[in-house]
Amino acid sequence: MSLEEKTKKLEELNAQALLGGGEERIERQHAQGRMTARERIELLLDPGTFVETDKFVVHRCNDFDMREKKILGDGVVTGYGRIDGRQVFLFAQDFTVFGGSLSGAFAEKICKVMDLAAKVGAPFIGLNDGAGARIQEGVVSLGGYGDVFLRNVLQSGVIPQISAIMGPCAGGAVYSPAMTDFILMVKNTSNMFITGPDVIKTVTHEEVTSEQLGGAMTHASKSGVAHFAAANEEECIAQIRSLISFIPQNNLEDPPYVPTEDDAHRADPGIATIVPDDPSKPYDIRELISQVVDDQNFLEVHANWAKNIVVGFARFGGRSVGIVANQPAILAGCLDIDASKKGARFVRFCDAFNLPLITFVDVPGFLPGTEQEFGGIITHGSKLLYAFAEATVPKVTVVTRKAYGGAYVVMSSKHIRADVNLAYPISEFAVMGPDGAVNIVFRHELKAAGDPVARKDELVAEYRENFASPYKAAELGYIDEVIQPEETRPRIIQSLEMLATKRDTNPPKKHGNIPL
Repeated sequence: MSLEEKTKKLEELNAQALLGGGEERIERQHAQGRMTARERIELLLDPGTFVETDKFVVHRCNDFDMREKKILGDGVVTGYGRIDGRQVFLFAQDFTVFGGSLSGAFAEKICKVMDLAAKVGAPFIGLNDGAGARIQEGVVSLGGYGDVFLRNVLQSGVIPQISAIMGPCAGGAVYSPAMTDFILMVKNTSNMFITGPDVIKTVTHEEVTSEQLGGAMTHASKSGVAHFAAANEEECIAQIRSLISFIPQNNLEDPPYVPTEDDAHRADPGIATIVPDDPSKPYDIRELISQVVDDQNFLEVHANWAKNIVVGFARFGGRSVGIVANQPAILAGCLDIDASKKGARFVRFCDAFNLPLITFVDVPGFLPGTEQEFGGIITHGSKLLYAFAEATVPKVTVVTRKAYGGAYVVMSSKHIRADVNLAYPISEFAVMGPDGAVNIVFRHELKAAGDPVARKDELVAEYRENFASPYKAAELGYIDEVIQPEETRPRIIQSLEMLATKRDTNPPKKHGNIPL
């Protein structure tokens, strides 16, 4: 064979691989409102940076007439490229080839780039659009999943792992995304579930659609499995690029620094009007967050689930940070089971990848009720406490209004190694709210009072002034400084600059036993 013939053969094979399952299946994919694997990669990565690996790999199954059904690439596109100039590794399942189902060779391709990502120290992104294990390969495909799962675990906390669900993801296929750091889904075209609607109907006689069972909004608002729910695939891919911009390449690097023209000394008097003096009046903590971060750019994570706590990424003076904040507009900002799990998971990610934690506190306590107690609020609530206490990254806490009960301790207090603790003048620190405290401490005096209502008002005012004010906490050193609300941004930036070289460690051990 001449050089010209060899060159021609290479060109033919490349063209064949690029077609995946063929024009007809590509058209069917488009008709369902979904891009192909290669189109998604092209949109995700910087132009011209994608380098494909294992383009010519095929499966090795000869049973069930599979010998005659070999397609180059075998249903998954793997390789590496760049996002905003930074190295990433990825795979994209190709639904046009065997429905994107996983074979032994398919899994080997994924494992190969996962190993490369770990060696290089770069984020790993999975674009999932597949029908699960390839039935024709039996236990070989199941073993392939196990090989991927192992790498998900070993690389957890070492390199960031991001999963986008761009179509179906069922059965064992869901466990790999579940062990990654962030899951993104697309409304109306993606779903995730262990067992599908047909199996559920057979076993439990429940009737449910795929969208109701495992659609993007189901997992973004009810189960909490999905961190982001995008309107379409373009938005989903844009969210991945935005997410990557806030986080470091690996656990040994600092987060990326992004210069800003937003004045580090900016003091906005309008912040004082966001937080009401009345401790029972709700407000949206996101308004305060957007006012103090760089360029009002806040990427909220899990925006639709456990809304009584807000978590997400932002920058202060160009430095990426993770933000955790009670949300007084929902359940008065109480901590409950879901909020504790949401906050703990986010805090641990930030600690693993060197992102300072900024915590805004306005919490009346843990949500009371039999549903919470029977659901294990004791165990789940302690997850957030454990995560904050374990974290060794810089931790800056701002108490905007209420800090009551055990929730005060949990929300990155001085007692669990927060570095800088600030409070607004209207903030209150107590075992419980002044009203409840007076009812208990002065119950005999109130019974004997001629006008118990008036006397209670007096006692509540005295308790608030003498025992619940931030100055009592400041006297004890639990608060480093009482600041005006407009000082929030400059004081946080100043604290982060001071803490830039912070080093802290935990006692040597294999790992702690977080209350899972």
